Amino acid sequence: MTLRPIEPAPLLKSILLLGTVLSLLMFAPAALAVETATGTLTVTFEGVKTPTGAVLLTLAGSSEAYDDKAPAAGQARVPATGGVVTTTFTGLVPGRYAIKAFHDVNGDGKMGSNPFGMPTEPFAFSNNAHGVMGPAKWDAAAFEVKAGDNSHTIAID
Repeated sequence: MTLRPIEPAPLLKSILLLGTVLSLLMFAPAALAVETATGTLTVTFEGVKTPTGAVLLTLAGSSEAYDDKAPAAGQARVPATGGVVTTTFTGLVPGRYAIKAFHDVNGDGKMGSNPFGMPTEPFAFSNNAHGVMGPAKWDAAAFEVKAGDNSHTIAID
């Protein structure tokens, strides 16, 4: 059996490759931590006139979700016990969001409407946006959520 000497070039390539892999593993968690920074959003509704039922809201993370064509980023049902109602969403990816809400005064889980389809219970949209012959548009209601603490106040009437 004849032994051949080890070629230095392939050995050097293997060592360099191993060093690159180890450095990527060392710095990858720090890079991922920056990319996964999340936000917290505290939503406050002011002007709740009747301390019954609950404020039901949908937090949409896209125009498709806002139009009920994709899953919402979050939903909440917050008891209406006074003039101000507050809820908090955590773990939100920074980006644009919009809120649709209504005060379910009678507690039936549905927005009340008259025979013509006009709402009979208070409702609101983020940015206090108003709709014309329907809900406010995404562009009017959308706002930025950044990493860290965020707050948004909406008048509901």
